[in-house]
Amino acid sequence: MRSILILLGLLLTIAFASATFPYQCGPQSCQFGQVCRIDKGVCNCIPINDCHEVSLSTKVIGTWVDGSRGNKRFTQYDITITNNLNTDIKQIYIATDYTLRLRDHSNNSIWNVNLLPNGILTLPSYQPSINAHASFTFGFILEGTQPANLNVLSVSF
Repeated sequence: MRSILILLGLLLTIAFASATFPYQCGPQSCQFGQVCRIDKGVCNCIPINDCHEVSLSTKVIGTWVDGSRGNKRFTQYDITITNNLNTDIKQIYIATDYTLRLRDHSNNSIWNVNLLPNGILTLPSYQPSINAHASFTFGFILEGTQPANLNVLSVSF
């Protein structure tokens, strides 16, 4: 059984990487481990570690066991997107994978962010940008205690 779960996790990871990457960035395609950085309409693929303009931080709000849901453990997280530049972020796309295991597999367990059908997160319509040197926080409730893998796919200034 354990081998099947490991294999399933590996297959989901490969499917995620195949479905998300390469990621279109203007006329080029960014590969896994790169961010599409769009500055005044000019697109460049840069290594994730070189993208200091924006950062994501994860904070655990709480963890509990829910008896009404088969004694499963759930964890609530806040994710803060921080704009480290002197200019506004006009749009951001954040990749997720199989670790984004929402409590009830619906938008009732995620807030202040749009979850697109392909699993990518983006700013909600009421928050179309993030001001210079400001931050924006969204949250979700996941099954278990493993935090979700989140990576910036694309950021526009």
